[in-house]
Formats: sequence, C-alpha cells, structure tokens
Amino acid sequence: MNDTFMKEKPVLPLILSMAMPMVLSMLVNSLYNIIDSFFVAQISEEAMTALSLVYPVQNFINAVGIGFGVGINAVIAFYLGAGDDKKADQAATQGLVLAMIHGVVLTVCGITMMPAFLGMFTSSKTVIELGVHYSVIAFSFTLIIVVGVTFEKIFQAVGNMKTTMISLMCGCIINIVLDPVLIFGYGPFPEMGIEGAALATGIGQTLTLAIYLVVYFVRPIRVHIRRQYILLSKKMVIKLYSIGIPATLNIALPSLLISALNAILAAYSEVYILVLGIYYKLQTFIYLPANGIVQGMRPLIGYNYGAGENKRVSQIYKIVLCMSGIIMVLGTVICLLIPGLLMGLFTHTEATIQTGKTALRIIGAGFIVSAVSVTSSGALEGLGKGIPSLLISLCRYVVVIIPTAFLLSSIFGAVGVWNAFWITEAITAIISICVYYKAISQSQRSQSTVK
Repeated sequence: MNDTFMKEKPVLPLILSMAMPMVLSMLVNSLYNIIDSFFVAQISEEAMTALSLVYPVQNFINAVGIGFGVGINAVIAFYLGAGDDKKADQAATQGLVLAMIHGVVLTVCGITMMPAFLGMFTSSKTVIELGVHYSVIAFSFTLIIVVGVTFEKIFQAVGNMKTTMISLMCGCIINIVLDPVLIFGYGPFPEMGIEGAALATGIGQTLTLAIYLVVYFVRPIRVHIRRQYILLSKKMVIKLYSIGIPATLNIALPSLLISALNAILAAYSEVYILVLGIYYKLQTFIYLPANGIVQGMRPLIGYNYGAGENKRVSQIYKIVLCMSGIIMVLGTVICLLIPGLLMGLFTHTEATIQTGKTALRIIGAGFIVSAVSVTSSGALEGLGKGIPSLLISLCRYVVVIIPTAFLLSSIFGAVGVWNAFWITEAITAIISICVYYKAISQSQRSQSTVK
C-alpha cells in the first residue's frame, strides 16, 4: 500500500476502510462485555453488584493504557504525515517504555487499594469479597493490557486496521468461549465463579498481545521499536504526555462520574447502583462502535493535519460526525423499544427491571446529541489538541453532570440522576462545537504563520 494513501484516497472510502475494521472489533468487544456480565449475573445479584463497583477502577486502568496510547498514535501519525520516520520510531519506542512503567505501577496500586475502595460504597462483606477476588486476578494482567494497547495504537497510526481488528476479535472470542467454562467449571475445568470471569478476560488480552507481536516481527510495518531510542528524550516525553494525559483523563473521567453517581444513588437503594452498573455495560454496545469510527478517524486527521491538508481534515470530521449520529439513533431506538428485555439479561428481579426500564428510556434521550461531543473530542485528540478535548470531557463527565445529578436527585429522587444525562449531553454538544471550531481556527492561523 502507498505510504501516502491517507492524504490521497477519497475521504469517505478512506474513513470506511480505516473505521469499519475497528467498528467490527468494537462490536465484538461490546458483545463480550454483555456476555461477561450476563454470566456473572447468573452467579448472584451480589456478584453483579461487585462487578459494577469494580468497574470504575477497571475503567481507569484501561483509560491510562488507551489514553496514553492515543498520545502515541497522534504523535506517530503527525510525524508520518510530515515525512519524519525517525521521529515516528522514537515516539513508538519511548511510548512503549513509558506504557510498561505505567503498567507496573497500576498493577500494584489497583490490587492494594480495592478492599478500601469497595468499602466506600457497600457494607456487604459478600460484595466486597467477590469484588476483591475478581480484581486481584483481573488487575494482574494490567501490564499485558497496556503493552497490547500500545501496539494497537502503533498499528493504527500506520493505517493497519486489519491487524488490530483480528487481534481484538480473537481476544474477545476466546473471552466469550472461556467465560462459562471457567465460571461454571465445564469439562476438566474447576468452577471458579467470578474469578473465572476475570481469568477469561486476562487470557483473551494475552492472546491479543501475542497476535500483535507475531505480526510485528513476521510482517514489519513502517514504524519500528528501536533500541537506540529507549533512553527517554525530554522533548518527546513532553509531546507524548501533552496528548496522552488529557486523553487518559478523557477516558478516566467516566470512572469518577460513576463513583460520584454511585455515592448519590446509595442514599436511596443499592438497586439504583445495580441499574447504573447494568446501564454502563449496555451503553458500551452503543458507544464502542462510535468510538471505533473515532479511532479510525484519529490517524487520518493527524496525518492530514501534519501534511497541511486542512480541507480534508474538515471533510473527515463532518463525515465521522454523521456516522456517529447514525449509530446513536439506533441506540436510542433500541433503548426506547426493548428496555425491559435488555435489563432482563442481568437481573430477574421485577422491581430492578422496572427501575432499569425507566432509566434506559430517560438516559437514551441524550444519545443522538452526544455524537457531537464524542466526534469533536476524538478529532481534537487526532490534531494533538489534548487540552481542548479534555475540556469537552470535563463538561460531559464532571462539571455539568455531577452538580446537575445532585440537584435533580434532591428534587425528584433517583430518577433525577437519569435526567441529568440527557441534559448534560445537550449542553456539552453546544460547548463541543464552539471548542472544536475555535481550536481549528487557531491551528490554521498557526500553520499560516509558519508558512
């Protein structure tokens, strides 16, 4: 494939070729999340509650890996667009070194803090015990996760989406197969309960990394990990973190939001905590495909920005916005038509199902407009504009929604929390458009000055 295809191929076919493999792999990953939770729910409602409480910490660990990977991806794509392959290699190498350091630190912190963290939200010894058992095994694979994500972003930066699709899908499929086997102990395997779900996840993630490594060594790509760049360069580290930290916070902010909402809902009933946990499992099936399109967009925008192709940057943004909007329309329709069926996958308690039906219908009202903030934030990351992207996420996950949820819950009870979602999405969409076009305008003026 021609190295300049990212700035020469027609925009719509280019986006589809880059995004569709990621959408497919994200859909499979979403299916895995649903099935994983489905099997855990068969153990007990306490096990599902434990999984819901562990989720914010698990999401934060993933956020560090994925967020810093976004930084690696953006820097590599920019240098490739500018024709500087040596700098691209340096970014990949030093990004991998830093990611490994992150993995070790997160493993130790994640395992040691879980008992105290779980105790903040529940007094049930059973829930705490189940949460600790799950997290010890799940977090033991942290180093593998962050290294796998680093290679994923390196492959994406050079436009090799098929490898990332195959790797992610293989990992997800092995997860799906092993979940019931390890949880319930089929065949020669012992019955491990919630620990089996964690182990199945870890094995799937290990397989994903193994495929990346095999492909990297057997079929070399344009970017290489090189020994001469292992010693960290201050300038490169700053560049990686300037995008990676805001991107990490973008992804980690939902963890802060979920913990804050759990604290608000705990004042009413643990049923609402369970419903919120189920909602976040279900919404991944909607948002992950949209994020798959955004992942396909990032290297395209970064490459074309580095090559000075501002018109193509604008075209890519608008087309991806439309594609994300279509996915969100489908999500809204599903939540309006079959909310009870969706909730019934994770609980058989009628009161919980009814509460969940109300929540899904109200929250789903904000899906369509959320396409604006999701697309704008991802586009800004691709441009290397980490701070403006973070500003959008701060509004979406902290600044607007938490005060709104607190205020509305004090007036309407727990249902006020559900209404805070669509109100926040509407406000953030307006802010996103303003932030995005202001950043684009500043970038173009900067490029004109350099010329």
